[in-house]
Amino acid sequence: MSSTAAYDQIADWYEKEFLSGPGAGTAAGNPRNLGRLLGDLLGAGSGTCLEIGCGTGVHAAQVRDLGWTPVGVDLSSGMLCHARDRLPIAQADASRLPIRDSSVPAAIAVMVHTDMPSYPAALHEVARVLRPGGVFVHIGVHPCFCGGFVDRGDPNAMVVRPGYLDGNWTKRSWTNQGVRDKVGATHLPLPGLLHAFLNAGLTLEQFAEHGAPTPVVMAVKARKAT
Repeated sequence: MSSTAAYDQIADWYEKEFLSGPGAGTAAGNPRNLGRLLGDLLGAGSGTCLEIGCGTGVHAAQVRDLGWTPVGVDLSSGMLCHARDRLPIAQADASRLPIRDSSVPAAIAVMVHTDMPSYPAALHEVARVLRPGGVFVHIGVHPCFCGGFVDRGDPNAMVVRPGYLDGNWTKRSWTNQGVRDKVGATHLPLPGLLHAFLNAGLTLEQFAEHGAPTPVVMAVKARKAT
């Protein structure tokens, strides 16, 4: 998450309108509109599942249904106010997790990587805290088809403008109903994103996309070597 906890400014809107307003469950890019993606990639298990950038804790129930014990960290105290009744929480920077080395069997990051000034640093922390053989699931906005350089106003005629290669932070957005225009987002081109997993020492196992007719979300399942 941003070091300035930008989500403090929009936490109530995020919880009450963005996540729960009319059409939230079908809105492109909304964390509630991920279908079976999280369940299919994380799978059933037991023990702690650490959510990096847990926000308001909206994914805790699904993680719990899979058999895991969800625990969340987020930089934004405003978001954590909504999360505290959903899962155990700690306020922390994703690039400096207050967790022991090799101590958790699973971790997830859902629709948050563009909120972090340095997602590669967060991935190094994920690799540090995972047990050998531990699983990590990343679900995020698609680096090729979502960003300030994309206009998705017409789902049948998506426009991709120059900007994909820039790897910059922006508030530019095709809609004023989302998050990017309010708190901004950091973009990583696809090779940079995938290399960040490899540089952190994580082994890539599975990929998935979600959304039609052009994917909104790209997901990665990775594992720490044994």
